[in-house]
Amino acid sequence: MEATSDTKVTIKIPRQLYNSLKSLIAESGFNSVNDFIVYILRDIASVTKTEANGQFDNEEIERIKERLRNLGYLA
Repeated sequence: MEATSDTKVTIKIPRQLYNSLKSLIAESGFNSVNDFIVYILRDIASVTKTEANGQFDNEEIERIKERLRNLGYLA
């Protein structure tokens, strides 16, 4: 399948976060920050697919918030 401009979009993140992620993934096996971000977002999205009725309990919400904090999306 050939990639077209309709198959991907650009998401902007702060440069400081990008640099932090770049350092974080050094020697981790990820080829790029983009690959890492896609991996994390797919992981988070898969949680929502497995939840019954799309409802999260408090523990799951806190786990997702902690992941987002670790990625620099939440303070």
